[in-house]
Amino acid sequence: MAKCAPINLRIKAFITDMFMIMMPIMYIATYIILNGKDDFQSNNIAKWLTMFSYGLIIIIFWTNKGQTPGFKAYNIKLINQKTKENLNFIQATIRYIMFIISAISIVGILLPFFRKDKKTLQDLTTNTCVIIEE
Repeated sequence: MAKCAPINLRIKAFITDMFMIMMPIMYIATYIILNGKDDFQSNNIAKWLTMFSYGLIIIIFWTNKGQTPGFKAYNIKLINQKTKENLNFIQATIRYIMFIISAISIVGILLPFFRKDKKTLQDLTTNTCVIIEE
């Protein structure tokens, strides 16, 4: 079996994805669609749509290649632990929702630091694993 990716690579990949995917979405929403940061900050629909857009793009990457740009940059890949293949759309969607829940809870953030297998809440609930690609 492939080796599980360490937390530091996963964090670096996440930061890379935020800059490569989320920042352009936020820029388009803030300065092209709306009239600047004040309009964006006061528009809850715009905030939800940017999060939804980011999630949809991430889900598409997970289901098609098993890698986001950040994962690819650090040679890690997301797989279904049981089949060793890419996630299906439903599994990827549930994983993204669990990622949001995990990100807002202290337990979700700290969980991988206390587990030997370094699995996150979203890995445990969707039976996925982030591996080092060989």
